[in-house]
Amino acid sequence: MADQKDSAAREREEIVARVASFRATQQKFERDRQEYYDNTLGNVWSGLQRKSA
Repeated sequence: MADQKDSAAREREEIVARVASFRATQQKFERDRQEYYDNTLGNVWSGLQRKSA
């Protein structure tokens, strides 16, 4: 009985760790997308400002 509880606890810990890793990866992707967007939009605006000047 104790072995089943230990096994279940280990499985829960593994799931929690995997979910945390997945969330961290998703947050990194979101930061990377935002940085790319900001850089791209910044380049567009600076290009537009140079052409209109």
